[in-house]
Amino acid sequence: MTFSLGIVGAGQFAGSFAKLFHLHPGVGEVHVTDLLPERARALVDQHGLAGTFEDVGSMLASGLDAVAVFTQRWTHGPLVAAALDAGKHVYSAVPMAITEDEIAAIVERVRRTGLVYMMGETSYYNPATVYVRRRLADLGRVFYAEGDYVHDMDLGFYDAYRYSGGPDWRATASYPPMLYPTHAVGGVLGALPTHAVSVSCLGVPDTRGDGVFETSVSMFGNDVSNATALFELAGGGSMRTNEFRRVGYPSHLKESRFRFFGTEASFEQTVNQSVWQDKEGFTDVTDLLRARPSLDEDDPSLAGVSPALRAAFVSGCAPVHDRARLPKELTGAPNGHEGAHHFLVDDFVRSVTDGTVPPVDAWVAARFTLPGIVAHESMRRGGERLPIPDHGEAPA
Repeated sequence: MTFSLGIVGAGQFAGSFAKLFHLHPGVGEVHVTDLLPERARALVDQHGLAGTFEDVGSMLASGLDAVAVFTQRWTHGPLVAAALDAGKHVYSAVPMAITEDEIAAIVERVRRTGLVYMMGETSYYNPATVYVRRRLADLGRVFYAEGDYVHDMDLGFYDAYRYSGGPDWRATASYPPMLYPTHAVGGVLGALPTHAVSVSCLGVPDTRGDGVFETSVSMFGNDVSNATALFELAGGGSMRTNEFRRVGYPSHLKESRFRFFGTEASFEQTVNQSVWQDKEGFTDVTDLLRARPSLDEDDPSLAGVSPALRAAFVSGCAPVHDRARLPKELTGAPNGHEGAHHFLVDDFVRSVTDGTVPPVDAWVAARFTLPGIVAHESMRRGGERLPIPDHGEAPA
């Protein structure tokens, strides 16, 4: 059995996923729509897809079974809600939404309709998260963890915002760091069976002076480029998250990094090393967690992706990944984010075709996204500790 899919948004990130969905044996026709029709047509022509829709409204009114949303990050909430109202299964790029109300609306619709919703959080499949999830019992009681997303503006984000934002790109390039929290939060909570219940966050106003993080220019009224949040976790313990956009760090080599400390063992990462430690000594697990390149950076399938962002799209899987569960059609296809893309596509397709709940469903996605939304508000209040709402877990 196959299902038909509409891709909403034909930007740089959508291209890799369009090819993967098209290759997957569980997907039939793939259509595309974009605010810029020429981009939609180019994506269809590049991958031999079924065709385009004039706009998202006509796509949602069609007989397509599902949609995959790859639009600008602050547009996801309303688009996903509209798609669910139209009876479509939904795959959404991160973040889930940018307000508490938008998240609540998505959760309510998924509960009411029984449709599949999956947030495409790459860090759930990050080799470090996969490894710690498997060895969780060996850590003992985990009382502290860290998840950092350190991605400097100079290493790809300027190009990406110019591509997506047009002449007024600076207004959106000021996107608040804590409203894009899921790569950091999801990598921790994707391994630990808990969620965040409160947060205190501090931000550092930007001083570059290039017209990006300036409140008078920002559509978000944001002048903060770097932010740090400390979360209280349910059942005890804490989690710290750094979201940095001005940082002397090679984010093209590793943009997400994690640490876990338990009573019996611990795990730590740097840009080029991963180490498991216990009370007797340590084991270097770097090779087990290192993703091998799946493509050359000049591969034709990366046409349209800015050079600074190509590193995120060429990484293949790591030895810790279970590639045996993937369909053979994805072998050798573009991958990215340390091997996550193939698993993201396959898990969504499996959920739609089998009627199962995806790993990052609406309830999990809310737990990955709400902590950052509340952290941003805490930062605006000078670090005031605030409670984080929780929608619980998916119904049985």
